Amino acid sequence: MDVKDSGGWAADAPRADAPRADALRAHAPRLGVSRCLLGEAVRYDGGHKRDRFLTDVLGPHVVYVPVCPEVECGLSVPREALRLVGNHESPRLVTVRGGQDLTQRMNDWAAAKVAELARADLSGFVFTYGSPSSGMGRVKVYPEGGGAPALKGRGLFAARLMDAMPLLPVEDEGRLNNPTLRENFIERVFVMGRWRGLLASGFSLGGLVDFHSRHKLLIMAHSVEHYRALGRLAAQGAAMTPESLRTAYISGLMEALRLAATVKKHVNVLSHVMGYFKRRLSADEKRELLEVIDAYARELTPLIVPVTLLNHYVRKFGETYLAGQWYLHPHPAELKLRNHV
Repeated sequence: MDVKDSGGWAADAPRADAPRADALRAHAPRLGVSRCLLGEAVRYDGGHKRDRFLTDVLGPHVVYVPVCPEVECGLSVPREALRLVGNHESPRLVTVRGGQDLTQRMNDWAAAKVAELARADLSGFVFTYGSPSSGMGRVKVYPEGGGAPALKGRGLFAARLMDAMPLLPVEDEGRLNNPTLRENFIERVFVMGRWRGLLASGFSLGGLVDFHSRHKLLIMAHSVEHYRALGRLAAQGAAMTPESLRTAYISGLMEALRLAATVKKHVNVLSHVMGYFKRRLSADEKRELLEVIDAYARELTPLIVPVTLLNHYVRKFGETYLAGQWYLHPHPAELKLRNHV
């Protein structure tokens, strides 16, 4: 993951061919996931929470790294249910009926597991909603003396992982039922996967410039300000050490992609892409493209409609720069993430 020569830049990597469907699958992102969501019977009651989207739809396009904190720290299946008790910022993990305190046991295991996962080149993690070990947020925390719980906690393992890897895209399976949140998360996972690939190939200034160039429109769809700032960073990268440039760039990129890509922002990007064809399209083709973008702007059609038409013109006119833009195919089409209105 480090540069080939810690004292300076690695040799510039050659520019790859334009991304295609087979390129998307060539280096599948490694995605951490709660084992119960994959259908493994590891829950306290001996059951599971299989998520069909994760197993049947997303599964063929990623490499899962399954984790079950409670089983892996040595608890049995079935087992007594657990809950968080006390201060929501540093809660204790205890059994529901017997009150056995398992906090230290879980924390010791979690520390070792997070260190292991830090070496696993993860591109994201899907947690289990509400779990006292694997919930990423809004986990119930009960008062020490009894009473109604507050939805302010994080599972002990999830909290440690998120604190150790703040740039890692994370979600829980409940939030992934929201189409907008689902698309944003999976887009970030695939961007992180490509970033991991850049690092694995030997980080170089030329490689970063190429990476940024291919992601320009994708970044613009989230934040024009970040698009400009990251462009300046890449342009001035020769004046920075490789490590500081890597850190600054991926921090800014993930910050940008966490921002919502709204309809208005997408229309701005679509119009920008249309500008590449203004002298090549016939009057009827221009009118049709404007009508398609307007229908999307009025939320009458999904994003896939104008993007498909633009991809048609990219191929028709051999527009090399646009053919290399991940915005036009940021994740496998089989996921249908841009098919909702």
